[in-house]
Amino acid sequence: MATRGPRLEFAVGAFLLLALGSLLVLAIASTNGRFGGFGGDTYELEARFTQIGQLRPNAPVKIGGVTIGRVSKIDLDPVKFDSIVTLAIDKRFNELDIDTRAGIQTAGLLGESFVGLQPGGNVEILQPGEEIVYTTPAVDLIQMAGKYMFSGGGDDATTQDGLEPPAFPAPEEEGHTP
Repeated sequence: MATRGPRLEFAVGAFLLLALGSLLVLAIASTNGRFGGFGGDTYELEARFTQIGQLRPNAPVKIGGVTIGRVSKIDLDPVKFDSIVTLAIDKRFNELDIDTRAGIQTAGLLGESFVGLQPGGNVEILQPGEEIVYTTPAVDLIQMAGKYMFSGGGDDATTQDGLEPPAFPAPEEEGHTP
């Protein structure tokens, strides 16, 4: 049985410390350097979307690529079935116009989803708890690519089940003239 020398023990210890340090760096990078919310000094705004795609809580809220807040909560409206996204905005940015637009965007082709804000030009300011009225839903790239790839453009277009699509009468045939 070979005895362990101090150099071998030091090398194993250094390797373990390096591995733990790498895991810590990975954990910090995956949370964008934030372990909790965006910070303690925030106010909330709401935005209603018909489609949120892959948006998740703690996703960034950005203006011009600069993070100004986080998504704090995502709920479903039980009546309209819209997604209600609650945004925690840093209080330094408390003068967003009432006609600010919110859209769900993706960083890169397959990157993380975030809420992008585009300030308007109104003199009225959104108050904490108010709703951003002008919103743009997320674009489902996979669905859009599927429509593009599988849509027939000619007379031989068929549906997904292989059947001919229903023919609708032209407006002239119904007695309507343009």
